[in-house]
Amino acid sequence: MDFEDLRTFVDVADAGGVSAAARRLGVSKSIVSRRLFRLEAELGVQLLARTTRGAALTEAGVTFREHAARVRAEIDAALETILPAGELRGRLRIAAPLSLGPTHLAPIFADMALRHPLLHVQASYSDRFVDIIGEGFDCAIRIGYLNDSNLIARRVGALTGTLVASPDYIRAHRAPETPDDLLSHQALMQGTEAWQFMDGDKIISIHPQGRFKADNGTALVVAAVAGLGIAWLPDHLTKSYLDSGALVDAMPRYPVPTAGIFVVRPPGQHPTRKVRVLTELLIERFG
Repeated sequence: MDFEDLRTFVDVADAGGVSAAARRLGVSKSIVSRRLFRLEAELGVQLLARTTRGAALTEAGVTFREHAARVRAEIDAALETILPAGELRGRLRIAAPLSLGPTHLAPIFADMALRHPLLHVQASYSDRFVDIIGEGFDCAIRIGYLNDSNLIARRVGALTGTLVASPDYIRAHRAPETPDDLLSHQALMQGTEAWQFMDGDKIISIHPQGRFKADNGTALVVAAVAGLGIAWLPDHLTKSYLDSGALVDAMPRYPVPTAGIFVVRPPGQHPTRKVRVLTELLIERFG
């Protein structure tokens, strides 16, 4: 039985179809289909029922997937143990935020690929909340304040932010003096997130409201510069606008608490060496 066929089957089962698995693996759909056909021929059973919406596991496929996933994890761990200390190989899939990734994270990912020529690095940039287990990522880089989850997180750096608005907006609506004043302002947000502020040693949390939302921090900066409202944004997105006067600190008496940059990974006893090496590089850069 070919190990790559086994690995591909697990990816197809987890992704819910051949097309999604091919995107994960970075190969064509025909290669994925050929590996599946070879594995089913070797076993003499049908593992997947092909449908117009993708692929569903047969009863045999459900049973075999549990064992195949464990076998894959054991072989990956064994390969990491016997490989030379500096050599990484295989595939590393990383989910990264779009508002930080291309400028601050992409050079680190490129450096990792340069140091490890046998490693296939696949980075996906999006500010949406990625299901790293369901979508087959080895890890994700997340910024801000982490919610409770079953994922394992490692803080690799700090992230500072500011409450910003355009001078025109402040002239038209007056600057908020306290966090509670924000409830009467237009908030520019990604969703329904809470905003946090420091009052001495105490953290104040509020849930602002607004009519303009975007799933990307850069888009919120543009909206703030246009005068649509007040935005709570990381400093790396707003620094140049604050320096030029296009944005101002909307409520300096109540600073934003320092957030974090985190590497999160699926639960397990130990991170893979690929994730450990990436984490160390990120700590070198941001720590």
